Amino acid sequence: MSDYTFARPWMLWLLVVVPLLIVWYILRYRKQKPALQFSNIGLFKNAHKTFRQRAYPLLVALRLITISAVIVALARPQRMLSRQEMKVEGIDIVMAMDVSGSMLAEDFKPNRLEAAKKVAANFIDGRKNDRMGLVVFAGEAFTQVPLTIDHKVLLDQLSNLKTGLLKDGTALGDGLATAINRIKDSEAKSKVIILLTDGINNQGSVDPQSAAEIAALYDIRLYTIGVGTMGLAPYPFRDPFGHIRYQNIDVEIDEPLLTQMAKSTKDGQYFRATNKKSLESIFDEIDQMEKSKIDVTQYAQQKDEYLPFLLIALCSLLLEFILGLFYFRSTP
Repeated sequence: MSDYTFARPWMLWLLVVVPLLIVWYILRYRKQKPALQFSNIGLFKNAHKTFRQRAYPLLVALRLITISAVIVALARPQRMLSRQEMKVEGIDIVMAMDVSGSMLAEDFKPNRLEAAKKVAANFIDGRKNDRMGLVVFAGEAFTQVPLTIDHKVLLDQLSNLKTGLLKDGTALGDGLATAINRIKDSEAKSKVIILLTDGINNQGSVDPQSAAEIAALYDIRLYTIGVGTMGLAPYPFRDPFGHIRYQNIDVEIDEPLLTQMAKSTKDGQYFRATNKKSLESIFDEIDQMEKSKIDVTQYAQQKDEYLPFLLIALCSLLLEFILGLFYFRSTP
């Protein structure tokens, strides 16, 4: 971006001379006496002014342009050149999401999985400068999306998540270990895993607490989120006739384990979401805690721009001189 300023702005007050000169030229023209006097000007009543006569005020205009341009040049116009360099230190975040069958419970609307997907999508939309990845787990775990800055791909894959993709169960250790494997070699200033589940660890080959301690070794911060209301939750199932029926199931979340896992990492935390609104507030809190660092360096430089005005003054002065000497020359 650029802005014009003047090193000597007070010089611009001299431009007041220009309208005064215009008034002076007009009054001078009206007071001029004819070179020849006639007793009767009837001979000239049908005479018309020539183009040269009509264009004669051009000399005055050129002189005023010369004076104006010189005054502006004396005021030393300057252009302020500035640019910004933005350095973004992003945060690498991997979300490990439970897609076991219990995520279809409808204590969240429309169910736990869909509510978690929507809240996670809003979270991703707000992290423009961060690389993010997605790991899914149930009775086993795999990487759905590796760390990427292409959030559109991530959101597309997130929207397609559904239960039944993996063997059922809850393998917290395997899910966390897979997420660690995706982020451990990152060079980001902050590495974060958000693990979301609604159950207790009952599958997998990796101990969840051991996985959390490995995360701490790689300086990874772990946020764990338990999803589910307190007590019972309505769960849909099909009867032999194909109709959807509901039965209340116990909500079983191993909160002590999830808390211990989170606290094994530096500044890690455990959260409990009992409805969609509380889940949104949890992701908002994580968003506030994990802010990307943006360094902005601004450079400014002043460049004198008086030369174009001097050229204008010189050209108008030469043009006035040439026209006055040849085209508008008058003999006494």
